Amino acid sequence: MTIPSPFARRGVPAPTLPRGDLLGSYDSYAAAQAVVGRLSKAEFPVKQLAIVGSDLRTVERVTGKLTNLRVALAGAIRGAWFGLFLGLIIFLTTASTETPVYVGAAVLIGAAFGMLLGVVTFSINRQKRDYTSTSQLMAARYDILVDPSLTIRAQELLARTQA
Repeated sequence: MTIPSPFARRGVPAPTLPRGDLLGSYDSYAAAQAVVGRLSKAEFPVKQLAIVGSDLRTVERVTGKLTNLRVALAGAIRGAWFGLFLGLIIFLTTASTETPVYVGAAVLIGAAFGMLLGVVTFSINRQKRDYTSTSQLMAARYDILVDPSLTIRAQELLARTQA
């Protein structure tokens, strides 16, 4: 028995895996996308297709080493942006001739606090992670599924567009 989420929208069905006949399997998403593109150009009803990724993997690529200098610089930039935001709010709400000075001060103070917070956070978490990386979700195989009533038509269109 499943307990419905209080945040789920009423009348919207729960996500399910698409069903249909296997039109083809591809090693890359781009190859599967190209096949759907060919069918689309041949006026095939592409709403009846689904690209299903199988054997999902998370790939994390290490992009560099974190140092105190890099962390301090990144924190200063983030803090400066936040300071600029607060400074612009002051600028818009205050009618003073010294408002640009306040904006500049807010940017500098934000940069200082951002730098300090970045270095302290990095020092605390240094044992766990001292590198930067990007993550992506990848599939080992991409299957194109088609509505069973349209399988033969899709196969014929693919054979024609491939020639």
